[in-house]
Amino acid sequence: MTITHAQVEEYIGQLPDAAAVARIQEAAARRLGAIDKAAYEGVVPGRHARITDSLRPAFLRGLTGTVQERNRTGTRAGFILDEESTQRLRAHPLNKRYTIPDGVQYFRLPGSGIPVSCLELIED
Repeated sequence: MTITHAQVEEYIGQLPDAAAVARIQEAAARRLGAIDKAAYEGVVPGRHARITDSLRPAFLRGLTGTVQERNRTGTRAGFILDEESTQRLRAHPLNKRYTIPDGVQYFRLPGSGIPVSCLELIED
């Protein structure tokens, strides 16, 4: 049996209290988490990736490197820039956040990592 969106909305509209609505929200959040996890399960340590145009600050967009470990929730990953991207970031006029000493060839972006939704895998 297929349930339509209209039927779901009608059902939610008939729920008796906030606790019942909260249970629906929790179920929806779990489902969204599962969908998100499946969409980015290939973003694993060792894979080459490009930072997408959805990340801020904008001067990080398009940089490439290697995915490192993911955080406990799997939503963010450490990221080491490759040589070319390290050079680009070092020389970028808007980059006031990251100081990359001369001679450093591979720069690990500090902090809690890049959202995995902002990493596009590159075929090796």
